Amino acid sequence: MKFTTNKLIIFVSIFLVLFDNYLFFNNLIEVYPINSENIYFLISLGIFLIIFTTFLFAFVSFKYTTKPILIIIVFISAFTNYFMNSYNVVIDTTMIQNIFNTNINEAFDLFSLKLIIYLVLLGLIPSYLISKVKIQYSSFKIELLNKIKLIVVLIVLMIIILYSFSKFYTSFFREHKPLRLYTNPTFYIYSSFKYLNTTLSNKNQKMKILTSNAKIIKTNNKKRVVILVIGEAVRANRLSFNGYKRETTPFLKLEDVINFSQVSSCGTSTAVSVPCMFSVYDKDNYTHEKGEFTQNLMDILNLAGVNTLWRDNNANWQEIARKTTYQNFKSSKNNPVCDIECRDIGMLNGLQEYINKSKNDVFIVLHQMGNHGPAYYKRYPKEFEKFTPVCKTNQLEECSANEIGNAYDNAILYTDYFLSKVINLLKQNDDLETAMIYLSDHGESLGENGLYLHGLPYFIAPKEQTHIPMIMWFSKTLQQSIDTKKIKQKQNEKYSQDNIFHTILGIMNIETKIYNKKQDILNE
Repeated sequence: MKFTTNKLIIFVSIFLVLFDNYLFFNNLIEVYPINSENIYFLISLGIFLIIFTTFLFAFVSFKYTTKPILIIIVFISAFTNYFMNSYNVVIDTTMIQNIFNTNINEAFDLFSLKLIIYLVLLGLIPSYLISKVKIQYSSFKIELLNKIKLIVVLIVLMIIILYSFSKFYTSFFREHKPLRLYTNPTFYIYSSFKYLNTTLSNKNQKMKILTSNAKIIKTNNKKRVVILVIGEAVRANRLSFNGYKRETTPFLKLEDVINFSQVSSCGTSTAVSVPCMFSVYDKDNYTHEKGEFTQNLMDILNLAGVNTLWRDNNANWQEIARKTTYQNFKSSKNNPVCDIECRDIGMLNGLQEYINKSKNDVFIVLHQMGNHGPAYYKRYPKEFEKFTPVCKTNQLEECSANEIGNAYDNAILYTDYFLSKVINLLKQNDDLETAMIYLSDHGESLGENGLYLHGLPYFIAPKEQTHIPMIMWFSKTLQQSIDTKKIKQKQNEKYSQDNIFHTILGIMNIETKIYNKKQDILNE
């Protein structure tokens, strides 16, 4: 049987809408239940999605492009369908950015037998059929004319559908915007082009300089050492400090720490939250472009003469630490503590020597692997498996809520141990002014309302993905300069990652015009 290009793209569009949009239609029916009032609108929306998908394909389906593009879309849509169905995520520009920042080990954590089944049934088999289809080509003039006719017909049909059910579509587009985020492949295609356009438009953008003058104002002759620990995917309500029924912070409870209970993240993914917290922009004004092309916290610390070091056991964040000594601890080349993966505790190796050699004040960033999902069971050594049974698969939907929670809490136990070791290291320097600041990049969904992991757009993200822990510890020497009693009185006030930029400038005694003491948590 021979197909025209127009017929082929119509059939593929029908396939994609029917087989790769379960989550979209499932969410849609929750808003518009199947009844006599909604049924025709629901059918019309399915038809509209097929027409709109065909409309998009019509612009790229030519003699030598039709099959390759359709095969690529079918494969990507199968991937997208799997991740959306398994973790209830959406593929927006932030998620596209996350994909580019994901390393090989993190990618392997997401592979499973179920993913292979998706790829075979929804990717490989239809791609094979597409490749075997014989397309009947006409002259360029006739092909172009047929393409124009198809596009005109599709536009007319979309107008008719929108007009016929205008009451429903008005509410769908205005009041239920989140639903559109689940359409496959249309939304990830839109997100990909938006991300690509932003990336290319910023290629030659110049760096915005916030200040050319920054200096350390010393109040004594003691060296100041601050370690900022960036956690991964830890939500505040899983710490016993914040009322959690389990003891997940036994080591930190032995230390004189200050726990801030009402802290929110800048984003719901590492790709947003980490650069945002090092940016002068607050959550409402931050964009990836602004963060990348504006002088950040690390730049200003270096400008002031602080010795800075960034050790990473997570993703690669050299773009933030562009003028900083950067060390990758995801490899045994640098990290001496590796088993099934390299452990966060290995980042402490050689830190004392670095502190000893530094003549100036020191600021160190330790970026944890922390509770990176979905393979929580890999995030801690066996001796920290206190809560059992645990979910030992990356297919979280196959595990009970208890098993997922156990693995997740065990990973928090390991972070608790790691933070206590950071404090112990700083205690060895009792002649210096030292401090540790810990906060997570974002939270995590563990199956509540069918949601897993993180990364939902902020405006629809649940609190589990945005409410994060923040803990601070100060040496007795530094407490002579910082009144911790007054700070503890503010530990239940609302803060966010927006405060980190100015808090770090304040604790490092950096004099600069961009410092805002009102945003400094430690300002009395």
